[in-house]
Amino acid sequence: MATAFMLAHPYGIPRVMCSFAFETREQDPSQTDDGVLISSEIDDNGTCNNGYLCEHRWRQIFSMVEFRNVVEGTKVKNWWSNNDQQIAFSRSMGFVSFTSWGDLNENLYTNLPWNLL
Repeated sequence: MATAFMLAHPYGIPRVMCSFAFETREQDPSQTDDGVLISSEIDDNGTCNNGYLCEHRWRQIFSMVEFRNVVEGTKVKNWWSNNDQQIAFSRSMGFVSFTSWGDLNENLYTNLPWNLL
């Protein structure tokens, strides 16, 4: 959820990185006998291998990158918060809502044109 918010909000310069899935504290990333890191490779099903997670390829993250590109250069409008871990806001042709618990059951102004609904 934090990555999605980072991509939805216009503050700063976002970075989405691929990571390695460690199973123990002592585990090293995949490497050759010479100690050279082995890069991730993409399987036929679109997932990474060699111990990498490739979060940047996850549908949710990829979609939020697309959202950020569409609303680039626009300001946050229609900010809503219930002050209890639920927020929503619009940016030009985009609208997002976040909740860390339960349903978000509110009538919210999205600023989206009716013909897109």
